[in-house]
Amino acid sequence: MFYKPMLLPLLAQVLLTFIVWVYLYITRISEIKRKNINPQALNARKKSQELLTDSAGPANNFMNLLEMPVLFYLAILLSLILLVQDQVLIILAWTYVLLRYVHSSIQCTYNKVMHRFQVYFLSCVVLLLIWLRLATYILFS
Repeated sequence: MFYKPMLLPLLAQVLLTFIVWVYLYITRISEIKRKNINPQALNARKKSQELLTDSAGPANNFMNLLEMPVLFYLAILLSLILLVQDQVLIILAWTYVLLRYVHSSIQCTYNKVMHRFQVYFLSCVVLLLIWLRLATYILFS
């Protein structure tokens, strides 16, 4: 199958989003029970952020996974539609996903900002390289 190598990192990125989502809700429910918080007290995002401080890392990470990765999903879909892929794109795609897994691991656990920022920055550079590679194919093929 021609498209399979580019679909696998996409599926791995989707899997990461669901892993963080499940982890978020496990930590949130645990925190709500531990702090004896009435769920109705969490009816607004601001209230949730104020009351659920222990699970803030996974919550923030889940939101992060719905931001920059959208450009990753779009790049993968574009490469599939245009039938554009090569070893460089595949390596870049897997590198991006690996960096997002590392970023999520940091943010959901010890959350050291500089470690997280460095990995995030690298993932954005890799994403930019993916788009530059696609642009090269689109503009010069």
